[in-house]
Amino acid sequence: MPPPSENTTIQSVTRALALLERLALTENGMRLSDLAKAEGLAISTTHRMLTTLEDRGFAQTTADGLWHVGRRAFAVGGAYTRRLSFLAPAQPVLRRLRDETRETANLGRIEEGEVVTLAQSESREIMRAIAAPGGHTPVMNSGIGKAIAATWPDAAIAAHVARYGLRPMTRNALGSIEAVMAQMAVIRTRGYAVDDEEFVMGMRCVAAVVWSPEYEPVCAISISGLAARVTPDRVAEIGAIVRRSAEALTEILGGRAAILED
Repeated sequence: MPPPSENTTIQSVTRALALLERLALTENGMRLSDLAKAEGLAISTTHRMLTTLEDRGFAQTTADGLWHVGRRAFAVGGAYTRRLSFLAPAQPVLRRLRDETRETANLGRIEEGEVVTLAQSESREIMRAIAAPGGHTPVMNSGIGKAIAATWPDAAIAAHVARYGLRPMTRNALGSIEAVMAQMAVIRTRGYAVDDEEFVMGMRCVAAVVWSPEYEPVCAISISGLAARVTPDRVAEIGAIVRRSAEALTEILGGRAAILED
C-alpha cells in the first residue's frame, strides 16, 4: 500500500483537530454517531481519529460511550496560558470584581479578529452569565472587544470592520461603520464599553481595557450578567467599578495607559 499523500495527511490532521474542538464545546461529552454527523464524517473515520486522539491522551471515552476532551489537551492548552503573564495576577482582581458586582467577571483579548475568553470568575447567582474560557466572540458584539478596539486609531477600527464585517447576532448589534465609530467615541470618553444585548439577548456586559508597560492594550476585563440585573440605570455604576478593576490590574502589571484618540 502506498504511503498517504501530504494532502491526505493534512486533511486527517485538520479533521482530528475539528473533532477535538467539537468535544471542547460540550461539558457532557458526545456520542460517536453525533460527532460524525456534526463534522460530516463517516462513523468509521471518526472512530479511527478518536481512538488515535485517545492513544495520545487528547480524548477519552467513558463507559456510557461518551467522548470527552482528554487530560493531554489540558496540558497543551496550559502552555498557552502560561505564557500570558497577566493571567495569574488577574485572578484576585477578577474575584474581587465578581464579589463587588455579584456578576461573572471575565478576562479576554483579541486574537485573529475575535475576542477569546481567557479567564473567568463565575457569579454565585443561580442565574448567571457564563462564556467558558476558550470561547470566541465577534469583536463588535463584545464589551471586551469594543473596549480594546476603542484604543485603536480610527483607521485600524475601519480596517477591522472591512476585513471581518459586522455580525447582526441580535437586533441590538452594531450595523454600520458609522454606528461603530460613534460608539468608539463614547467608550473613549467614559472609559468603559457595553455589550448591550448585542451577542445574546438578555445578557449585558460592561468592560474596560488593561494596559501593558509598553502602552499597549494587553487585554480587557468585564462583568457579564442578566440584563434584568445589569439594568441600564446600573451601567454607569458598574462601569466605574469595572474601570477601577482594570486600572488596578494595569497597576499590578506596571502598565501605563495611552492617550485614547478621539
